[in-house]
Amino acid sequence: MRSIWNGAISFGLVSIPIKLVNATESHSISFRQIHTEDGGRIRYRKFCELEDREVTQGEIGKGYEDADGSIIPITEEDLSSLPIPTAKTIEIVAFVPADRIDPLQMDAAYYLQASGAPAAKPYTLLREALKRSNKVAIAKFALRGRERLGMLRVVGDAIAMHGLLWPDEVRAPEGLAPDTNVTVRDKELDLADALMDTLGEVDLEDLHDEYREAVEEVIAAKAAGEAPPQAPEPAAGGKVLDLMAALENSVRAARESRGEEAGDHAEVKPLPRKTSRAAPKETGGKKSTSTAKKTAAKKTAASSKKSTAKSAQGAKKTAAKSTAKKTPAKKSTPRKRSA
Repeated sequence: MRSIWNGAISFGLVSIPIKLVNATESHSISFRQIHTEDGGRIRYRKFCELEDREVTQGEIGKGYEDADGSIIPITEEDLSSLPIPTAKTIEIVAFVPADRIDPLQMDAAYYLQASGAPAAKPYTLLREALKRSNKVAIAKFALRGRERLGMLRVVGDAIAMHGLLWPDEVRAPEGLAPDTNVTVRDKELDLADALMDTLGEVDLEDLHDEYREAVEEVIAAKAAGEAPPQAPEPAAGGKVLDLMAALENSVRAARESRGEEAGDHAEVKPLPRKTSRAAPKETGGKKSTSTAKKTAAKKTAASSKKSTAKSAQGAKKTAAKSTAKKTPAKKSTPRKRSA
């Protein structure tokens, strides 16, 4: 893997030469802009507003736009002379428990590769210290023209670094939660727990980008001069009028998708329906669907046993009759005829 940054980890007075390598890669499909009429590429050209002409990359620099609209030029020399101690150093500033890091702060991920033989011993020392302490290291580093915050942790036999957003870059979730008073019943929570248990866990290695695969199929079909595959019609979704019914249906569908029967797991009670009679109390003795099914099953089994017994008795009688018919009669002595 190609390194994108060379420097060192500053661990107190210990310096560990390292190379920074991207830990992730994007597999998303990118498109070019084209002229729909003839398929020609659409490109952006950079023009100077004052001279009204196209400029080359070598003529382009940086500038900061002030509040009054004026541009303040900033050169690379201005930035390179800034007193940033982390310009070529990942400076560890603290060690904290991993759960202290808000996942909202997580940004790009990198691997830190030991650079050369002299880095092997201090690199291994830092890795094993992180393992034994069950902590992560908080560090500051500079990359692509600005200072950043990072978190170092152990991944396998390597040290990984996650870029972190600065705390003031994470927005507070104010005004996003429902502003109405909502009461969640215990039965609803029980059904939600049953749905979570039924869905269970998943091996992240089994998950894949189905949209990207579908786009690749479309591209391959059009490249071969064939009609692209058509997606199935999406199922029409109705309004969820009853949360309990939606939860029950979700549990049932999840169990069916896993090849499980409804009675294999926790019992899900049906919702009481309004009838002309007075509705029974929730705490009453109303039988659940599964109980009713069990009772019906017992009656069916009993009926089956009775019919089996009757059949057996009938079979015995029939066998007895047939045995009686087969028994040979006593031979009678023929009478002598007179001469």
